[in-house]
Amino acid sequence: MNKQVLVLDLGLKDYKETWDYQEALFKETVDLKIKNRREQANVPTPNHFLFVEHPHVYTLGKSGDFANLLISEEELAAKNAKFYKINRGGDITYHGPGQIVGYPILDLDNFFTDIHKYLRFLEEMVILTLAEYGLKAERSEGETGVWLDVGTPFARKICAMGVRASRWVTMHGFALNVNADLGYFDLMIPCGIKDKAVTSLNVELGKATVDMDEVKQKLLKHFNELFEAEIVYEKTSV
Repeated sequence: MNKQVLVLDLGLKDYKETWDYQEALFKETVDLKIKNRREQANVPTPNHFLFVEHPHVYTLGKSGDFANLLISEEELAAKNAKFYKINRGGDITYHGPGQIVGYPILDLDNFFTDIHKYLRFLEEMVILTLAEYGLKAERSEGETGVWLDVGTPFARKICAMGVRASRWVTMHGFALNVNADLGYFDLMIPCGIKDKAVTSLNVELGKATVDMDEVKQKLLKHFNELFEAEIVYEKTSV
């Protein structure tokens, strides 16, 4: 059982390029698992955790409704934004500068084989991180992600989540709004939920900006505690 997690910060990177890189890491791990089973071997499978910021992009999950994107292709181009239909769960999501996107590509056989628990742990990682900034973040029943003021007319989402898993290997992940331009959320129905707002950490704290690297370190600290992982930083540029 390999609990070492290789962490790589990709900086600002195109969504499709990052998606292709995720797919390559995902395939490498799945292929190794298949080979291990076929050859009755026990070669340790790797675990990865990618941090990235994307240029403006909207992505639609397998079960999503294209009608939740409220602008045309021409308007997308005018906003310098892209659109992709992808293979994760969930509906429509926005990614952009000022948002911390995390893609754990884990072999859950190295940790626990429970997708529900995996999602709850990702949510808990964000909830614990936001608590360090004095915010009481919560889950919202029946809705994946992390929210503030759940059960009130002021409920608002601060972190979206959507994952894919095959043979207990995960990809895609979470998007935490830290210094995000919230105007881009007005161009869609976030996650297909019409009656709840979206927020960002800097807005909640009343600051112009929040240190992104500091937030990443807090996220990793709580990820490490929850998953009982061994964090190793990669320096290789992709």
